[in-house]
Amino acid sequence: MSNKITVSAMVNAEKSIVWDCYTNPKHIVHWNFADPSWHCPHAENDMRIGGKYVAKMEARDGSFGFDFEANYTKIDMGHSYSYGFGDRFCDVSFIENDGATEITVSFDPETEHPVEMQQQGWQAILNNFKSYTESL
Repeated sequence: MSNKITVSAMVNAEKSIVWDCYTNPKHIVHWNFADPSWHCPHAENDMRIGGKYVAKMEARDGSFGFDFEANYTKIDMGHSYSYGFGDRFCDVSFIENDGATEITVSFDPETEHPVEMQQQGWQAILNNFKSYTESL
């Protein structure tokens, strides 16, 4: 697919901390949701080529939920990685600059929801990540 959607955030933390908080399931469950009425009660991450990432996304009231599943296609530990989910792909990169780290996520949009809605949702998750990581 072309026309990837890109979201990013500058996190006031060293790259090693940002990487750990973004890839370690013990941290993922604290930030991986777009809205406070949702949560991520479970995450798994087998970070190797072909390994699986799974995050359970669920409304706090239990009315709806789903598993986001992806498989790693490329990994440069501590710097970047790519994964596929269905027929879509995502690239994630981490660039440190003066003790802060920019995280950039570029992904193929799906066709069910407007591009703006998808961008806002993924940006909201990244904003939660930034807040969580900076609070440690």
